[in-house]
Amino acid sequence: MMVDLDPSGQVTQREPDRAQRQFLNYAFYKLDPAFRRLPQAERDELKAEFLAAAEAWVQEAPAEKGLIQRTYSLVGVRGDVDLMLWRIAFDLREFQEAQARLNRTRLMGYLTQPHNFVAMQKRSQYVNRIAGSGHGLEILPGQGRYLFIYPFIKTRPWYDLTPHARQGMMDEHIFASGPFKGVRINTSYSYGIDDQEFVVSFDSDYPQEFVDLVHRLRYTEASNYTLRDTPMFTCLKKDLQDVLNDLG
Repeated sequence: MMVDLDPSGQVTQREPDRAQRQFLNYAFYKLDPAFRRLPQAERDELKAEFLAAAEAWVQEAPAEKGLIQRTYSLVGVRGDVDLMLWRIAFDLREFQEAQARLNRTRLMGYLTQPHNFVAMQKRSQYVNRIAGSGHGLEILPGQGRYLFIYPFIKTRPWYDLTPHARQGMMDEHIFASGPFKGVRINTSYSYGIDDQEFVVSFDSDYPQEFVDLVHRLRYTEASNYTLRDTPMFTCLKKDLQDVLNDLG
């Protein structure tokens, strides 16, 4: 396939795309240590109430809403957050409903949200020329035991490059990633709906493979145009009951 010479549609005045897409929400929570000073029976009661509210968001929704939720613990691997809920929906308002359900639980009185990212899934303009590297428009997340997440912003000079220059750098980037078959990337777009430009997450069973992948990508030319790719989160996939038990 040819390089897309008008990726933004500015020159051709491409019509807006209003097709249904998946929205993604990475919601991180931090526990107040005061929760651990409560009697064990009360802690168990608050966790059970929170668990029921979180699971009801998916269980009570009709299947056509396409709601997906994956749950992760960050206890012991990150100091500023303890758990993360990865939500996917076709309507941004579903994320508000999910959080509203949690806000009505007593456990939320002991939780804050240091980080909360919103993004949208769409097809990458760079991968279609590389056999086997295309990203679908819909994702089924949470296949690995680990999820590595970070918000991502390109430098402004990246957008001044010619389409051929950007495509060449991304071809190198994709080629460098090729051997790392145990890492699955989910790239989502936040232009205009959150502070970052992208949220990138990687499903894997092998943290060592992900470390080596990120190390290798530091040597690609495209990495010179990264403005910010922190904070980085290492999330351990668990059932929500186990995630809550990690809290105390």
